[in-house]
Amino acid sequence: MDASTPAENALLPDLMTLCREGQDAADAVTQAARRRLADLCVKDGRVSSGALDVHQYAAHGLAWLSTYTEGLRQMLGWAERLDGGGDFGEAEQLMLQAAFGEYLGQISGGIAISQGEVVRPADMGLTEEDLAPLDQDAVKTLVRGGNTAPVRERLGAFLADGHFGSRGLGDETLELVEDQFRKFVEDQVLPDAHEWHLADNLIPLEVVEQMSELGVFGLTVPEENGGLGMGKMAMCVVTEELSRGYIGVGSLGTRSEIAAELIRLGGTDDQKAHYLPKIASGEILPTAVFTEPNTGSDLASLRTRALKDGGDYVVTGNKTWITHAARSDLMTLLVRTDPEEPGYKGLSMLLAEKPRGTDEHPFPADGMTGGEIEVLGYRGMKEYEIGFDGFRVPQGQLLGGAEGQGFKQLMATFESARIQTAARAVGVAQNAMELGLQYALERNQFGSMIHAFPRVHGKLAWMAVETMIARQLTYFAAREKDSDRRCDIEAGMAKLLGARTAWSNADNALQIHGGNGYALEYPISRVICDARILNIFEGAAEIQAQVIAKGLLSGRN
Repeated sequence: MDASTPAENALLPDLMTLCREGQDAADAVTQAARRRLADLCVKDGRVSSGALDVHQYAAHGLAWLSTYTEGLRQMLGWAERLDGGGDFGEAEQLMLQAAFGEYLGQISGGIAISQGEVVRPADMGLTEEDLAPLDQDAVKTLVRGGNTAPVRERLGAFLADGHFGSRGLGDETLELVEDQFRKFVEDQVLPDAHEWHLADNLIPLEVVEQMSELGVFGLTVPEENGGLGMGKMAMCVVTEELSRGYIGVGSLGTRSEIAAELIRLGGTDDQKAHYLPKIASGEILPTAVFTEPNTGSDLASLRTRALKDGGDYVVTGNKTWITHAARSDLMTLLVRTDPEEPGYKGLSMLLAEKPRGTDEHPFPADGMTGGEIEVLGYRGMKEYEIGFDGFRVPQGQLLGGAEGQGFKQLMATFESARIQTAARAVGVAQNAMELGLQYALERNQFGSMIHAFPRVHGKLAWMAVETMIARQLTYFAAREKDSDRRCDIEAGMAKLLGARTAWSNADNALQIHGGNGYALEYPISRVICDARILNIFEGAAEIQAQVIAKGLLSGRN
């Protein structure tokens, strides 16, 4: 079947009404789960961290359930905007009903929070009465007819014609940005990305310079500081397109985004005036130096010290998982400036300059040593461990000029960082789907192309649907951030779902490749390695779910 031939019994009648009723049902069940967990974990109006740990399975189930419910809400909003503009075509309608049918079915039967863990309603303490909203006719119709074989076949035909569904940007400027970066990726990234990966090479400086000329590093930096002054929505569009080409390219902007946000929100006027224009222009390539070998996400246990000596801080300690560290010029370095102050209060952020290194001498600065950590994927910037022993940083490089503000300054960037990571995940998910589709259309077995087989085009159809859900959830978080509203929960949800979708798409696309997917010559072998990291960095999925659950129980959403 091609996209010009309508499928019988695919589209559900009165779809918008059905989905609105389905949304109400999902909302009601989610609120019930929230009340059940609050009964267990909220004491005297405060969330008990100890109780949340004891009931972690239920808490993480609530996080995923809430993410599904918000994802459906954003899909419905997307559909309504498209419908209002006359752009709600058949492919988009099929995506909407498949999303509602599948997610409502999983809400009722069990949500996979990892490959080996399924949270069912009973795990969250939900009773038959709590689940009663799922028994209404609209929900049953969506579950029964939303994500069926005819729907997936029809969507598969649209995908074969290159139609992945409208993103619904609704903004001419953003559409122009999307087109510009899609062309850049097609011309400058995709032809060489796999070779960069196989050779474990840094992304060529010529590509970095072209990205700088396109404004990637100053995208969200205010115009008065030398940037383009665009919002997080623009960042998402750019990051998705770059990551669709290669996650390393999409992630180059992350370091500049984090550093610029730290300085913009927490720096002194002099620090802003000096560093923001240089970061925006690409003259300075920054790197984030936060993680330590024995701390991971537990930053309160951070041990690297920076003690005053004359006019300097002298840094001693070890850092790990530092991306793009050798080639960078500036480290946003999280240290403990008050060894007597435990936990977060003794932490400060330094703007530590360093010379660029080489493969032979990655860290030529006095007081710094380190080396590369060899990794499966995410290779274009390389990962490093660094040792500091007498490394000196002028006291004027203390971010904001006040000690003890480091953790607070870092927390102020978490929303943007997680939105950006969600956008990277969407780009990787899209790339995996496109690779799987290309192979399915080219590979012939048993007398026909394998795309014709239901288990193949069915995989691809769901990849397209869930990628769109993750995309719309990411856009929602970005719009909230652009509106200056707190969005830590929304950003966390976008990152949580986006990372799982990227991994699921990559895994299924490799399966479509069969044995060839396991061969290094095929790009999907790179994409599955790249996709895997998304569930770990910027907050592992388990940490992310914990944060979302605690936020929900604290009444922040």
